[in-house]
Formats: sequence, structure tokens, C-alpha cells
Amino acid sequence: MKILVVDDEQDVEVLVKQKFRKEIRNEKYHFFFAGNGVEALKVMEAEPEIPIVVTDINMPEMDGLELLRHIDEMKNPMIKVIIISAYNDWDKVRTAMNHGAFDFLTKPIDLDDLEKTIDKTIKIVSVIRDGIESRSKLQDYYRDLDAAKEIQQAILPRITTPFAGIKNSFDIYGKMEAALQVGGDFFDYFVVNNQHLGFVIGDVSGKGMPSAIFMAVARTLIHSFGKTGISADECLLQTNNILCSESVDSMFVTVFYGILNVETGEVSYTNAGHNYPYIVKNNGIVKILNEGSGVLLGAFEGVKFTSNTFKLEVNDTLLLYTDGVNEAEDADDNQLGDAAFMKHLQELQAQYNHPKQIVDSVFELVKNHTKGHKQSDDITVLAITYKG
Repeated sequence: MKILVVDDEQDVEVLVKQKFRKEIRNEKYHFFFAGNGVEALKVMEAEPEIPIVVTDINMPEMDGLELLRHIDEMKNPMIKVIIISAYNDWDKVRTAMNHGAFDFLTKPIDLDDLEKTIDKTIKIVSVIRDGIESRSKLQDYYRDLDAAKEIQQAILPRITTPFAGIKNSFDIYGKMEAALQVGGDFFDYFVVNNQHLGFVIGDVSGKGMPSAIFMAVARTLIHSFGKTGISADECLLQTNNILCSESVDSMFVTVFYGILNVETGEVSYTNAGHNYPYIVKNNGIVKILNEGSGVLLGAFEGVKFTSNTFKLEVNDTLLLYTDGVNEAEDADDNQLGDAAFMKHLQELQAQYNHPKQIVDSVFELVKNHTKGHKQSDDITVLAITYKG
């Protein structure tokens, strides 16, 4: 990882090289140094792949705030700036943060704090890089929508059971059909650790290629943050902040992200403006999980999300879906509706006991209602049955 340190105090370079001597020797970090903003811009021009800049605020010729302005004009979401200031220089720190600085440190520099800040910044840069690569992958196939559709389906998970390294106490199945060649719905599931399974469903505003690109970025961010083991609310908080700062205008996504404890059946989850899921109990009773819905992702930066919990009993099924199901329309613009959907779920337990059967039955329900009428929205369904 390339890191540029900008400071007019010469001993800073010595201290940094001493602190990170092992990382430098192992080529984990590659440090560049500059004495002011002018020198820093020359270094960045020669090394355009530098993603992290650590800069003092007070420097001759060009200070850190002016350097920050120049970096902001580059419009490169990969570059993250860490500001260093005097302990009591909070006005300049506030100005720097308001103009796009990622984080800040105070002098005298705590080298352990610097190391932690750099590590945190590297993780964010890596997540953004993954998101940009996913978006670029879809953009490469923009002229061939059929190929783009294959790519979109390929990034959706296919494994249903068993999962390596985790107890086989659940069955899971998801399916997505786009209204156009590609769409903005997505689902995902992945092993967090040997006791927890992460799962998510989302619905991006709009349809077509722009939504598909936004979908790929959102899914990658949630997947990357989720696998680190952080809580559901923290995962969506970090995803939302990046989507707000890096996304195109007027695009947002509703998301339900949950973490299943495969040992106990307990699920911790955060609902960011998504449709309320259903719990189909093992006795046929259907419950709506209508607690704790929050703000959708990509609309408001800095909002807080809440985490809630519930417990799946043996042979309970959690069913998640996008509004392409309950809002499916026939030729006369009559929607399927929540009541008909609920009635169908209440009749499921006597007929089906596997998530694939349940998901397929929902798609069949929509098909019977629309009677061949053109699909107006993406349709996605994800089901998890806990076997205990």
C-alpha cells in the first residue's frame, strides 16, 4: 500500500520509517515523503496510485488545507486524506473534515494511533476499491446486456447447503428475476464465522443498467463489511456512508441485513427501509417482522441504524422479498397485494418444507396473478429454514 506523508518537520520522516520499519521491509507499506503541499502534488503526479495521504495542516508554500482542496478537485474516491494538526487547532480540523478529510490526528503524533488510523483507512480504501471494480465490471459489458445479465446472475450466491466451516443447521435459497435484462434487486449470503451466517436482500431505486451498477457496489460493500464480523447496524452504517459520498445523485437502496446464529437460531438484523419480512412458523402461523425499520441507504450520510433480534425455532422459515412480489400487476393494473401474499404463505406449511420450494411457489403465485402481463419491477425472494 502506497502512503504519502506530508510534513515540513524532518524528524517526522525518521519517526515514521522507524515505526514501520518491519512493514517497509516486508513491502506491506511503501512510504513517500514531502515537505509541503507543492512537493506532495508532484509526488502524487509521479505516483498516481497513492490512495492515502497523511498531511500536516501548517506548512510553508502550500499548507494542508490547500493541498486537501487540490486533492478534492481530483475527484478520486480512492484517495483518503488524514489531517495532522496542533492539539488546540480545532477550527482548522473542522474545516478540513468539512472539505473531505477522512480522519485526523493531533501533534505530537502518537505513532500507535497513526498505525491504527492507517490500518482503518486501508480497510476503507480496499472496500471502495472492491466496489469500484464491481461497478467497472458491469460497465465493461454495458453494450451487451445479455452478457451483463449473466454477470449479474453470476455474482449472486449459488450454494444452498452445506457450507464449509459452519454447522449445517439451516437450508437457504434465493432467486432474482430482473424486469429488464439487468436489474437493481440483489440478495447474498455468506459465512461470517463458524457460528454465524450473514444474509441480505436489497432493492435499488429504478431499473436497468444504472441500478445494476449501484446494486453491484452496494452488495460488495455489505459483503465486505459483513465478513469482518461487525454488527448488522454497523455494517449498514459504514455501507451507507460510502454510498452517500461516492454514489450518483438520486440513487438509493432498501436493505434488510441479518446475521443468523446457527447454534441457537437467534437472528440479529437491521432493516434499512426494506419490506417487512415474514416468519412462517413451524405450526403454519405467519408473523410479520415489522419492528425496527430505519432509513434507506444512500440517501442521508451519517444516520444511525438500530439492531434488533428475534429467534427462529426448529423448522421456522424466514422469508424476505422485494416489492416486485406484492406490487406485481395484472393487465388491469391490479396488484397482488399483501393480503393475497399472506394467504399464500399461510397455506405453505402443509405443502412445502424446503426454501427452494417456498421461493418457487412465490414466483408461481406472481406468475398466476399477472397472467403473462409484462413484469414491471424486479422480483427477488430469499428464504431461510432453521433446522436446529
